[in-house]
Amino acid sequence: GAQHPPLDPRIHRTFPKDTPKGNNLKSKKASSFHEFARSTNDAWDINDEDDEDLLAPIHPSSLPSTLHSVHQVPPLPLQQPSDTTREPDTGPADRVVVKSSSEALLNTNSVRSTLQKQQSLPVRPIIPLVARISDQNSSGAPIMTVRDKSRLDKFKYLLSCPNTDLEELRKHSWSGIPREVRPITWRLLSGYLPANMERRDLVLKRKRDEYFGFIEQYYHSRTDETYKDTYRQIHIDIPRTNPLIPLFHLPIPLFDILERSFRILFIWAIRHPASGYVQGINDLVTPFFVVFLSEFVVEDVENFDVASLPLDTQRNIEADSFWCMTKLLDGIQDNYTFAQPGIQNNVKALEELVSRIDEDIHNYFKRYEVEYLQFAFRWMNNLLMRELPLRCTIRLWDTYQAEQEGFSHFHLYVCAAFLIEWRKEILSMVDFQGLLMLLQNLPTIHWGNEEVGLLLAEAYRLKYMFADAPNHYRR
Repeated sequence: GAQHPPLDPRIHRTFPKDTPKGNNLKSKKASSFHEFARSTNDAWDINDEDDEDLLAPIHPSSLPSTLHSVHQVPPLPLQQPSDTTREPDTGPADRVVVKSSSEALLNTNSVRSTLQKQQSLPVRPIIPLVARISDQNSSGAPIMTVRDKSRLDKFKYLLSCPNTDLEELRKHSWSGIPREVRPITWRLLSGYLPANMERRDLVLKRKRDEYFGFIEQYYHSRTDETYKDTYRQIHIDIPRTNPLIPLFHLPIPLFDILERSFRILFIWAIRHPASGYVQGINDLVTPFFVVFLSEFVVEDVENFDVASLPLDTQRNIEADSFWCMTKLLDGIQDNYTFAQPGIQNNVKALEELVSRIDEDIHNYFKRYEVEYLQFAFRWMNNLLMRELPLRCTIRLWDTYQAEQEGFSHFHLYVCAAFLIEWRKEILSMVDFQGLLMLLQNLPTIHWGNEEVGLLLAEAYRLKYMFADAPNHYRR
């Protein structure tokens, strides 16, 4: 059910105002949730006949020679709507564009087919993960204010205590975690690390050794007939992960990042047979990988050469990402079991909640026959990762880690607040097609900490008003 990231706000207002009666965009309503979930396509999908080209194991020696060096190529010429004037790209003049792994492993015909499918996608600028360009100084690091330094000192004090007060740590984390202490704070709040400082090194060593024990025990079976479907789907999804972030598509660390991500997902899937691998889980590895990588990178994380790190450091990042992702998924596993009942319940709850807090939007959807599943399925399946830039997701997860049931219960109210945020734009649409295009491509590309903070504040207000008031929640 995952689709491409948000469109550039400079382009999103080109929705057609008049939809022909014969327009086939609005497909027949699925007879069941399971059918709907199976029929929801990813905008980065490739043709089925191309899938087999992706199934060969990723190894540096098997990659085309063109991937072992960086080439400067102009951006691909993408077709734009005739009534849209695209502003010039304001990115660096010496931007380096390299082929992603999916492009590298496809033959010429399949690449052409993929590009034809994506011709409607605009060229979007690549912007920093941690902060917006306007928030940064000339060195590329976010400017630290007096307030930021005071908050950082509070975190350092809590983390240096022999027994970290986790409740106090959650309290301070709700408003965002400083970049310098985010890795250890996430490990603590996820339950991966113990609060007792003396036990942390021992626990880390034991859990990392345990993960690589799983690799030795299970990874060789990835090509067995039993796991053929799991192997196939993960190999197809991995190259699509964060297509706009160079970190995941630079040729030198290609094997390291993609292969390590594959191992994390494969090991998790075979150790959780009740759900197995479901499309969308691949996105949930990324924030952990980037945050734990930032512990060793002072400057530009998204363009960093992971292969330059010591092998032990790379292995530790992989193991920590596996365990923290596992802790997250333990709390929302119903989202990924058969028929995805957790998502069904959350989408239904979102519909009921919106009908209470903004009846105009709810009735507008009914008027144009927009089903909540058509946009909210992805919001629940990917935890809004496809709707927000990665830097915003990381900030959002600071709060989710601090909240009780943040990734499940509180996420519902974040989704409601996120929907209401676009009230004006929603009510300005005059047809089904315009509404659906807006809801699936909301213009958040330039969002930063300020916008996420306001979103979380509104979500908290909604939770305070409705979570313990069932009579307000349902009609």
